[in-house]
Amino acid sequence: MSSKIASIPMALTAIVIFVGCTLWTVAYSFTGSRLLPRWRWVGLDQYDRLWDTDRWIISMQNLAIYGFCMMAFSLFLGFLMAALLDQKIRGENVFRTIFLYPYALSFVVTGLTWQWMLNPSFGLQKVVRDWGWESFTFAPLTNPDWAIYGVLMAGLWQGTGLVMVIMLAGLRGIDEDVWKAARVDGIPAWKTYVYIVIPMMRPIFVTAIVLVATAIIKVFDLIVAQTQGGPGLATEVPAKYVYEMMFRNQNLGQGFAASTMMLCFVLIIIVPWSIYEFGGRRNGR
Repeated sequence: MSSKIASIPMALTAIVIFVGCTLWTVAYSFTGSRLLPRWRWVGLDQYDRLWDTDRWIISMQNLAIYGFCMMAFSLFLGFLMAALLDQKIRGENVFRTIFLYPYALSFVVTGLTWQWMLNPSFGLQKVVRDWGWESFTFAPLTNPDWAIYGVLMAGLWQGTGLVMVIMLAGLRGIDEDVWKAARVDGIPAWKTYVYIVIPMMRPIFVTAIVLVATAIIKVFDLIVAQTQGGPGLATEVPAKYVYEMMFRNQNLGQGFAASTMMLCFVLIIIVPWSIYEFGGRRNGR
């Protein structure tokens, strides 16, 4: 009983702050609010304008590229590193700390660090040229066609460590008898991972996918710190579009509409996961 009473403030905070503010934002996305919220109903006009805006479309395209690559590479690299650490190698704690350390940094620090590293004047390109390779060129942040991949490298550097830890926890939960049986049957290690271990780790993969996907949708700090959305609109993302509309263009209605669309993207990820996670437990899976 006492634990239920103690949880009341948290429940009220969640209901009033999170749910209430979310509903308020959705409601005002149907208004013509500019500098200040104003209840002037305009229906779906803000959404029509949103999807007719080239900047928003480009931001969605950039997010799709970044999101697909981030999801694929972070899961692959995270699982690969976890599988290597699961071999009980010497110095495992040191390697685990090194791999996870970037996740402890803020996105601003990560963005600035990689901005310096990819700067052609004093970054990686300058270092390699000083070694004698004068023709070496590597400056993705200055090329509109490759800038989003420069941001991707920074995102992978920071986020893959978290995926590795999640995957390692899943691997450590695999019964040792599974590995013994596979060795007795003469099954190669890679087939054991692909056909036995990975299917057994499906809930772990689902959790990792949800965490990575939500981080992808709300990516903002990394973009602002590293490229400011440039060059041009090459690294513009929806979260930055929302910020620009609400705080620079003083167009709250458009910002609320974009925020609501981002909320829909998150719900598309969270709702199926919740059904799978809690529905599966209820059904005994």
